Amino acid sequence: MQKNEVLSKELKRNQFNVLAHLEAKKDEGRMSQRAIAEAVKLSVGTVNSVILELEKLGYVDGGVITDAGLIALEPYRVKRAIILAAGFGERLIPITLNTPKPLVRIGGTRIIDTILDSITALGIDDIIIVRGYLSEQFDQLLYKYPTIKFVENPNYAESNNISSMMCVRYMLQNAYVLDSDLFINNTGIFTKYQYATNYLGIPTDVTDDWVYQSKGGFITGTRQGGTNTHIAIGFSYWTSEDGARMAEHVREVYETPGGKERFWDQVALVYYNKEYKIEIRECNLEDITEIDTFSDLKKLDKAYSVGSNAT
Repeated sequence: MQKNEVLSKELKRNQFNVLAHLEAKKDEGRMSQRAIAEAVKLSVGTVNSVILELEKLGYVDGGVITDAGLIALEPYRVKRAIILAAGFGERLIPITLNTPKPLVRIGGTRIIDTILDSITALGIDDIIIVRGYLSEQFDQLLYKYPTIKFVENPNYAESNNISSMMCVRYMLQNAYVLDSDLFINNTGIFTKYQYATNYLGIPTDVTDDWVYQSKGGFITGTRQGGTNTHIAIGFSYWTSEDGARMAEHVREVYETPGGKERFWDQVALVYYNKEYKIEIRECNLEDITEIDTFSDLKKLDKAYSVGSNAT
């Protein structure tokens, strides 16, 4: 089978899930179908059928992913990561008077390092950080992460984070997009391949945080507070097709009256929601923490409770 023939074939969802898991575990040798089933949350019978399909396609041989299987996954590879880090972080004053929020340390680790470590561990070296407030301080990241590229947002002080997305709106294809104040506790929420456009969400019984409204696993809107829902997290993935379309939609919202005051997530989740099929990708509450307020900071690092700036 030629490479172009493989790339032209679209994997079914279950095929993708099984094949991506086999790729992630390829160094561990052959896995039992029961272990695969538990990992990808499918029945053993379904996994058995999927493995047979993948073997016929030449993507799996003896329970192990083949070179053809790796090629079949390539269209789903995450190509880059965009981190929005231009804001002031006023709810963390006085710490952020001298330090941008992403560079604040928790237990000795900069918040943004937990994101960057997770990304680079997957071999993704196309990393773009949109910066604004105290932008020169981000240069220190280059010592540890030399492949980072910086994009300047000159309008960060007079607009919301949609102005940061305006600066990188043509870079969204096959890309993770993250707020820079996410403290990652589980690197497993980053994967090398993604099947569809999605936002990370934490399932919850009741909350007063911002949540997704959804139907059939797809996001239909957002609201504040709810029951039996998902807490909204500023961590998304955009396919090549959806990422390309977002460039124009971001510009259109930004240029409308009041558009500069919008969050960039509102573009697809609110204003153009009917034009996208955005899935909720579940994670656990323990996997990730949004450092939104000083209270959030103190919960993770007791040093802030005794008045130390710990930066």
